[in-house]
Amino acid sequence: MRQLPRQSLEALEDRHHRSLGWIARSEADVLVHSSDNPAGYKVPLHCHRQDQLLCAFSGVVLVETEQGCWMVPPGHALLIPARLQHSVEMLSDVDMKSVYLLPGLGDLAARMLLVLGVTDLARALIDEAIRLRDAEPGTRKVALVLELLAEEIATLEARPLGLPFPSDKRLAALCRTYMAAPSVTERLDDWAGRLAMSRRTFTRFFQKETGLSFVAWRQQASLFACLPKLAEGASVTDIAMLAGYDNVAAFTTMFKRRLGTAPRNYMRAAISR
Repeated sequence: MRQLPRQSLEALEDRHHRSLGWIARSEADVLVHSSDNPAGYKVPLHCHRQDQLLCAFSGVVLVETEQGCWMVPPGHALLIPARLQHSVEMLSDVDMKSVYLLPGLGDLAARMLLVLGVTDLARALIDEAIRLRDAEPGTRKVALVLELLAEEIATLEARPLGLPFPSDKRLAALCRTYMAAPSVTERLDDWAGRLAMSRRTFTRFFQKETGLSFVAWRQQASLFACLPKLAEGASVTDIAMLAGYDNVAAFTTMFKRRLGTAPRNYMRAAISR
């Protein structure tokens, strides 16, 4: 991840603080916000009094909370509950849009902290709502666009892109190291040995800390690590090799099992929206 010049970082942080103030002061039921963010920029921990639908129109972001990490690739969004502290890291250059909804607006409670696929209609409504931000308040068109947008958000389909992180610091360190250099050759016994645990004890410990088996978590982490590279245009062959797969077919099989489509088709569909 590239380091941002200090001047650029200060400008981004100033913009973020001004945006937070605008969002906090607004009394609107639904707000929309747009920002372009460079790779390497990380929005520090913060929260909102509204529920937030954080959308990646292009690029890939990683949202981290005390409840886990969520990857948001192009064409997807994360629904973040009001008052939950979260940080947002740009894993590539990102065109990010956010919709802020007052808690209790629509039937969204059961969909919190789920990565959702953004439909063409939702994308068009967000773009139009942003275009109309300077329109006369209370106009019928603005009201209709925002009302339909809230309805559409309630129907967006969930995608399996959550990655739970352990609270145990030693295990979390191993998980972060793996995310930086994923490999399917990593073995449960190796991790157990690093924590001075037996295979059986480590298996139970990992399941308790993450809610997933070691193999399931490893596959999901590998998927997370490859999405930014796909967004940047790296070849599927190169990514499969970096992830430790012996051949592209095995990597593609894993990818399709998790996301329902092949890597090339997935990113092509997300970016073309």
